[in-house]
Amino acid sequence: MKKVKEQNGSCSIFRVDSEYLRKIAEFVVKTNYSHHTGSVYPENINEEIDAVYQEEKKYASTSQMFIAENSEGQMIGCIRVAKWDLVNELPIQRIFNIDPLERINNIEPISSIWHVGRFAVDSHAGISTISLFKQLMVYAITPICKEVDSYMVAECDSKLLRVMEVLGIETIRLGDSIHYLGSETIPVYATRQGLLNFFHKYWTMGLCE
Repeated sequence: MKKVKEQNGSCSIFRVDSEYLRKIAEFVVKTNYSHHTGSVYPENINEEIDAVYQEEKKYASTSQMFIAENSEGQMIGCIRVAKWDLVNELPIQRIFNIDPLERINNIEPISSIWHVGRFAVDSHAGISTISLFKQLMVYAITPICKEVDSYMVAECDSKLLRVMEVLGIETIRLGDSIHYLGSETIPVYATRQGLLNFFHKYWTMGLCE
């Protein structure tokens, strides 16, 4: 399934189903390395791609996946949001050994936890990466903003986290950073309230400006 959400002459955003998981996994891993190592891939890159793919299959039933394509139909961006079923292990648990339910519930009431991940944008696509991030992120956090006492958890590249803060996404660190998929990665969470300012500001923005 590939359903168009927005489009113009330069790019289009689609919601896609699990048929795109392998393609998304390859795009995410290779794009991350391209950003941080200049497209110098490790020898085990195919293993890393398969690991991402296998992990995403676990979340497919509760996921919403969005991709951006240029006018030639090439993928130039993606993002995924998944409502945690409290059963499948989240990346933040596996990578950082952090239980977000325990950490957040000690501070605030929880109705649902959503994991946002697999964000990647091709910086050579000829389109503003910040604008594309805004649009993809708006789609990712929409279901979170529709629920009361809902939370986003994510593992963010340190550079992306700084961009998120500048754009008005209020995040709270859950632990120390580690080196993951070619970059410094930080575990964070955000309350629904911490997402709303960004959501309302950019919901009506033009695509790929």
